[in-house]
Amino acid sequence: MLRYIYGHDLHKYQKLAHSMFQDRADQFRTRLEWDVDVDEQGEERDGYDELNPLYVIWENANGRHGGSMRFLPTTGRVMANEVFGHLTGGSPISSPLIWECTRFCLSRDAEPRVAAALMLAGGEIMSRFGIKHFLGVFDLRMERIYRVIGASPEILGSEGTGRNKVSLGLWSFSQDAKLRVARRAGISCELSRLWFDRSFGMAHTDQIRMTA
Repeated sequence: MLRYIYGHDLHKYQKLAHSMFQDRADQFRTRLEWDVDVDEQGEERDGYDELNPLYVIWENANGRHGGSMRFLPTTGRVMANEVFGHLTGGSPISSPLIWECTRFCLSRDAEPRVAAALMLAGGEIMSRFGIKHFLGVFDLRMERIYRVIGASPEILGSEGTGRNKVSLGLWSFSQDAKLRVARRAGISCELSRLWFDRSFGMAHTDQIRMTA
C-alpha cells in the first residue's frame, strides 16, 4: 500500500523508515555508485531530509519499504536550485505551484508495479494539494522507467552522456495520464484516493475492497 508521511512523523514508522533509508543507500551508493553519505546504521540521508519533506512510500506486506519518493516545495530549499541550478540557466525555480521530487528509490525486490504506484501517488498529491508541476533531476535509467510508465517529463536541461547523463525535468499530470498510470500499477483511482485520505486523516465513506 501507499503511505504519505512527513519527515517529522517518520519515527512512528520505524521499520518502514529504516528500510527506506537502507534501500536508498543500496540503490544510490552500492548500485549507482553515487557519492552519498551513509551512516553507521547503513542509512543514506542528506540535508534535505532535515527539512520535513513529504515522503511517499510503498509499504510491502511485511511492513518494509518497497519504493519511495521525497517532495519539497520549491518556495524553500531544493536540490534543483542549490545543486543543479546550472541546468535551469542559473535562474532559480520558485513557486507554490511547483514541488521538487527527489530520491526516487526502488528496493531490490520491488514488484514491477511499484514504480507506477509511486507515480500515481505523485498525481494524487498534485490533484489534492493543487500543485501544477513537479520538478526533479534524474539519470538515464530513470528516463527509461518514466517512459515505460507513461509519465515522461518535459526536459529543462541536461548534462553528461551515457550512464553519466543527468537531466532536469518538469512533470504535469493530466487525468488521462493518471488513469494510464493507475492501470499499469493495478490500483484503482478510488483506492488511491483512500490511501491518501487515510494518510492525512481525512474522512472517507467509500467502501473499497482492498485488493492491492
